[in-house]
Amino acid sequence: MSGRAQLMWDEGVIGYDFGRGHPMDPVRLALTKRLIESLGVERGPDLSVVAAKPVGDSTLRLVHRPDYIDAVRRASLDPASADQGYGLGTPDDPAFARMHEVSALIAGQSVGGAEAVWQGRALHAVNFAGGLHHAMPGSASGFCVYNDPALAIARLLELGAERVAYVDLDVHHGDGVEAVFWDDPRVLTISLHEHPGTLFPGTGWPQECGGEGAEGSAVNVALPPGTGDEGWLRAVHAVVPELLEAFGPQVLVSQHGADTHVEDPLAHLAVSVDAQRLAAESAHEWAHTYAEGRWLATGGGGYAVVDVVPRTWTHLVAIAAGTPVPRETEVPAEWLQEVYARTGRTGAQQRMTDGLEPRWRGWGEGYDPADRLDQAVRATRRAVFPAHGLLP
Repeated sequence: MSGRAQLMWDEGVIGYDFGRGHPMDPVRLALTKRLIESLGVERGPDLSVVAAKPVGDSTLRLVHRPDYIDAVRRASLDPASADQGYGLGTPDDPAFARMHEVSALIAGQSVGGAEAVWQGRALHAVNFAGGLHHAMPGSASGFCVYNDPALAIARLLELGAERVAYVDLDVHHGDGVEAVFWDDPRVLTISLHEHPGTLFPGTGWPQECGGEGAEGSAVNVALPPGTGDEGWLRAVHAVVPELLEAFGPQVLVSQHGADTHVEDPLAHLAVSVDAQRLAAESAHEWAHTYAEGRWLATGGGGYAVVDVVPRTWTHLVAIAAGTPVPRETEVPAEWLQEVYARTGRTGAQQRMTDGLEPRWRGWGEGYDPADRLDQAVRATRRAVFPAHGLLP
């Protein structure tokens, strides 16, 4: 093995740009990379920065329909002609020049990371530009053109993996990844997200458990709006570890959307950077405990593009690299200057913490049947745990 971890990065991913005013501002990617650099994470002895090639059509077709890939190509050449029947040229997914090329490049980083992990060239890989989990086989959706986590998982299966676990920590339901593997018992998808009654895409109910022959392979925890650190971490730990232990994955793929944060403008949870950091630490631990250390981590949503996303994803990369950034670390002045140069903003967060030390009660300590968070967890456990031979 040539290195402990790979950061999958090509500057070209910043070209994933839906235009001025769109929430998915690529400045979040640029600022994350610069924060990683300015904190010295890249200089760690066990981290390599690697640029993978864009995925080709044969890999894209593992997940996406050929007619959809052709539609993305046409829209890339002439954005004004984008076919809304494929979810392109909509307010959520405006077409832009080179959309196919940039989307394939982002997907290439996740697929390349998955290949490196499976083939033993790295133990962990991170593509924080990825995590575009809403894209469907035949359409764009929710700011996502090509579904890089699904493509990475499909490539792992193609390489011979027999059990892959996917844990989605984004505030939105990981509907695209779930849909791709709905009927495939080789893939366990777990999504913890804001309740579908209050947030896009309106799916991810606990009763959605997988298709025929794959019952229990889809797991959904629908969290009440307003859920904060204690409840979010309680739900994560009440569901994920037991299922991973029962499933026995050979690889863990995790999606770390930063839009669970209390400051995110598009959702209604109240999670801190500190809790998101703890969740990344947990994913790292789960990879070592249940998947022989094999871990591919991606970014995802996150629309507080200055104050939240760069800090959360820098923590993720540092944890994967084995050089965690201490919570109380001050944000370097050079990075604050970069923020001003790119956004005109002053007053960005000064430290790598929100100043909180989240704690949570383990599920084994009992639950409150009148508590909305506990009701949500209980509903999920009842729906899927028996399929894995577990007590609800």
